[in-house]
Amino acid sequence: MSDTLHSLITSETFLSIMRAVVMVGAGLLLASLGGRLTQRLLSKRLAPQTLQLTRRAVFYGVLALFIASAMRELGFSLAVIMGAAGILTVAIGFASQTTASNLISGLFLIGERSFEIGDFIQVGETTGEVLSIDALSVKLRTLNNVFIRIPNETLIKSEVITITRYPIRRYDLMLGVAYKEDLDHVREVLMDVAEHIPACLDEPEPIMYFLGFGESELQIQFSVWSRREDFLKFRSTVATAVKRALDDAGIEIPFPHRSLYAGEATRPFPVTVVDPAETQSSD
Repeated sequence: MSDTLHSLITSETFLSIMRAVVMVGAGLLLASLGGRLTQRLLSKRLAPQTLQLTRRAVFYGVLALFIASAMRELGFSLAVIMGAAGILTVAIGFASQTTASNLISGLFLIGERSFEIGDFIQVGETTGEVLSIDALSVKLRTLNNVFIRIPNETLIKSEVITITRYPIRRYDLMLGVAYKEDLDHVREVLMDVAEHIPACLDEPEPIMYFLGFGESELQIQFSVWSRREDFLKFRSTVATAVKRALDDAGIEIPFPHRSLYAGEATRPFPVTVVDPAETQSSD
């Protein structure tokens, strides 16, 4: 038994396998070190997604060299390996056209640079922070901390909104006031609200638009600007402050009204709200 084990350990095949395993292990170690070194050296010179791709290229490039050396140690011809890899790549390409489309779409996304890692984007009903831009897909984390993977082909075919493209954002608050209200007075109240919110920018200046006549109210758009990092909190702050200011100023925010007419020349039907308890007692 010991002789068999000794002959197995000292055989050329076993030694070749061990050398191949060591090569792969060393390749993993050096590839990892190379990737980290690349990220450290180029982190200030490259965009996040370019840095990520470069780091992965270094990692897989170094690892591929060591794997090829290990295969050669096991007796495989490098030319045969490369040929087989090429044939396998073509076969996979024909068999998986969607994958090929995603790969090509990924190259377009990287070339266009319409968004980067860390940006917030909106695709259809989905809004989230870009975690990575990979060869086949883009990974997002939504505001409620849900992980979403979107294929690159979908992004190329869809409208993508980069929310954090610019340093400032505008918040449009849509509201309505009663027909009896003075719009100049409403404008003064809203401007005073903007003046007392520190996150509200002076330039571009806040502005109120009169949009038109609604069913029950005068329709208004109140537009204010803030820095993008403050935007979510800013939006809630403005809405709350506007509601409070309108209430304090006695400006009515109407709810929908309905008037019933029997004809053009008649007065509206009088409507009286009756207490159900009184109705039951009269019966």
